[in-house]
Amino acid sequence: MKPEFAPERAASRGAAGGTSYSVYAPRSPDALATVVLIHGVGMNRSVWAPQIDALAASYQVLVYDMLGHGESALPSATPTLAEYAAQLKALLDAMGIGRAHVVGHSMGALVALEFALAHPQRTLSVAALNAVYDRTPAQREAVMSRAASLGETPPEAGVDATLSRWFGDPVPGHLTQAAQAVRALLLSVDPLGYARTYRLFATSDDAHVGRLANLAVPALFLTGECDPNSSPAMSRAMATAAPHGRAEILPNARHMMNLTDPARVNERLLAFLAEANAARHAHASIIGASHE
Repeated sequence: MKPEFAPERAASRGAAGGTSYSVYAPRSPDALATVVLIHGVGMNRSVWAPQIDALAASYQVLVYDMLGHGESALPSATPTLAEYAAQLKALLDAMGIGRAHVVGHSMGALVALEFALAHPQRTLSVAALNAVYDRTPAQREAVMSRAASLGETPPEAGVDATLSRWFGDPVPGHLTQAAQAVRALLLSVDPLGYARTYRLFATSDDAHVGRLANLAVPALFLTGECDPNSSPAMSRAMATAAPHGRAEILPNARHMMNLTDPARVNERLLAFLAEANAARHAHASIIGASHE
């Protein structure tokens, strides 16, 4: 049995075009919109459990397994970010969802930004959690070294090093349960899907450099103060480059902050989504008035 986190909400599950997904109905009869959650490398859709329960109060929540992860199909041998963005577009098309708020974590944040840039008409807003952007030479060397070593070392060795980066070394006692659950996910991921996706992640930190000026939707860049690989400086640089962007930094948080600090992450996400919805309705009212 694959390890999973357990959202409190019941889900409708399915598969479309090789993508495995779950949909959580909103508790409110007046759902504001659909929110899509995209996980990071080595995870699957279950890792969003703490966000699902909070967001489903007012939104339909769609989570899915990225290519090469969970129950979804493998990506191509040398995938691109466009391939992962196309996966999301095909899923939205299959489900008849015209527009959505798109939230991604780590590699998922790169996919979310790529989707928003390629399909602004399908994107209500984008939130990039613990995203990478324009790594320093030292950061790039470290991540490329990890990518090159995939398949050459025992899985446990790489996983333990990952947990140290994501949770701290040693892992604080109150985070032990979350770290062990993440460890189980990393050890259960398809090795080929993981390797292909991680190599793309390792080489894509500059994929949006020079392009964020074209980001036409509200954008939140949220990371942890103590995340050295998805640093506050990266989020601030992205927010500065995006016309409608803003950066927020969670004090004392690290890379897996959606699990270790869910209350604070959910608070920031809900506030951002509410502002994005309000701005959209205000814009629609202005457009409507201009045609009267």
